Amino acid sequence: MTTPLLSTSALAVEIGGRTVVRGLDLHVLPGERLAILGRNGAGKSTLLATLAGLRPAVAGQIELGGQALNTLTPRQAALHRAWLGQAQTDPFGSTVLEAALTGRHPHLGRWSWESAQDAALARSALKAVGLGDMESRAVHTLSGGERQRLGIAALLAQAAPLYLLDEPLAHLDLNHQMAVLELFAGAARDCGAGVIMVLHDPALAHRYSDRALLIDGDGRHTLGPVDDVLTAPALSSLYGYPLREFVNAGHRCFVPA
Repeated sequence: MTTPLLSTSALAVEIGGRTVVRGLDLHVLPGERLAILGRNGAGKSTLLATLAGLRPAVAGQIELGGQALNTLTPRQAALHRAWLGQAQTDPFGSTVLEAALTGRHPHLGRWSWESAQDAALARSALKAVGLGDMESRAVHTLSGGERQRLGIAALLAQAAPLYLLDEPLAHLDLNHQMAVLELFAGAARDCGAGVIMVLHDPALAHRYSDRALLIDGDGRHTLGPVDDVLTAPALSSLYGYPLREFVNAGHRCFVPA
């Protein structure tokens, strides 16, 4: 049997005394894509940060590559999973290439410098997100969308088998939204990467995910194939607003009723 890239058993997550999810049993295999959806404040980011090992769960177990997450050092965890948060911060001045190279740091020894191969991987990642001609630019001169794409490039350079993406489409125009989704779809299809992403658009979640996890914000959740989970009745209940479903070329679209 293939070892899951990530698995949880009876996972419970809380924030501020409120239960985000309880009893979550989840297995993400190589090449699989999972979308997490829910209302604002439901706890999607909190759950993703917990799966990344950045905050503790209140109950249950999380494993990365068959190893208990709480037994891994930060560097070991970074070799298993790459995490993209909502906010991209730059406390130190750097160039675009230098920022992309931070993705290679988990692969380096404590006193090692980036090699020519590391630089080549970073440049390839920048090219993949359309920043190949900006490697000498100062990061603080980038627009919000360019900075978001730079964060994604650093993740690609990290070359972890599992990507945890918190609103990866934030600040991106439609063209770049689709390019980023296609990029991670290709990573799953061609490289066997696992992808877990928080999304707000159910239509894009249906198109670019294999399964969906809906969280209600009170501990309840629904997990299953996108065709079963992403329906107008289920999403109307999730968001508290009636939606209608349309199908075009096999892709579902949802609009306010």
